[in-house]
Amino acid sequence: MRRQWIKLTLISIAASTFTLCASAQNTLKTPAWPTKTLRIVVGFPGGSSPDLTARTLADPLSKALGQPVIVENKVGAGGNIAADYVAKATDNHTLGLMINGNLTTAKLLNPKLPYDPLKDFQPVSLVGVSPLVLMVPKSAPGANAQDFLAAAKQAGDRWSYGSPGVGTIGHIGMELFKSKTATQPVHVPYPGYAQVATAMIGGQLQLSMLPPALAMAQVKGDKLRAIGVTSSGRSALAPELPSMAEVGVPNFNLEIWNAVAAPKSMPPALVAKLAALISDIARSPDVRQKLFAQGWQVVGSSPEGLDKRIQSDTLQFGGIIKTLGVANQ
Repeated sequence: MRRQWIKLTLISIAASTFTLCASAQNTLKTPAWPTKTLRIVVGFPGGSSPDLTARTLADPLSKALGQPVIVENKVGAGGNIAADYVAKATDNHTLGLMINGNLTTAKLLNPKLPYDPLKDFQPVSLVGVSPLVLMVPKSAPGANAQDFLAAAKQAGDRWSYGSPGVGTIGHIGMELFKSKTATQPVHVPYPGYAQVATAMIGGQLQLSMLPPALAMAQVKGDKLRAIGVTSSGRSALAPELPSMAEVGVPNFNLEIWNAVAAPKSMPPALVAKLAALISDIARSPDVRQKLFAQGWQVVGSSPEGLDKRIQSDTLQFGGIIKTLGVANQ
């Protein structure tokens, strides 16, 4: 009996030693990462909503990874220049902070796009969502929303609206708005929402849809007027503003969002690590408060959550693009 007990003990010790050695060997085989500066590429100018989101995430992500995290702005084509750059990155140290259009409608609008939103990226995390706010100049005609809509109908194509580029939600949303209100303002693309707001203040545009933080800053500065939010009901981001339904535009519900995506070439284990960190960072009280102040309701999803949102929005906006012929606007 004693010999059997000693034998079992020796077997147990040998097994434990083997497990520890194997674990140590696996650890040695796993390279340290990141080994250099991590880049978050943004397709819009400094001070834009995606840029602010990326910079809010960069510092806590740098602390968590133990390496610098910088934000690079590669502006143009509604964020698609930056998206294409990220899609082709192979250094395992490049991420993209992207808007809806880059990950959903880009290929639907331009079949010759050099990247495929559904094939060339790995979803990391849906950071935050937000409705847009229909904005007009302070001097716009009409004492209320209904009067303004009547004036917009009469103006026809003599009026213009701005967006951050073809295929962005600011563009698709306005085309949907036109179809529901029988208005016909002409689309004028700009590098980002900030430039759209500046053009409206300067009198070059008669209406547009802006993110809540930017919109409410203009309202508080007495520079622009807000008509309503593009959600089916009122939004916690701008609770004082009516929904589209309240101002006479029923069945209108559009959101913009910011998300982090990685190139397809990045190893899945690194993507999983980044996803867990970014999700935790976005949902932390300090960052959540900062993002809310920037006009975002934080989600901080898993890669699977972002993938589902990409699939559903591609279906929704694809239908709008096909029905309204947005690609030709």
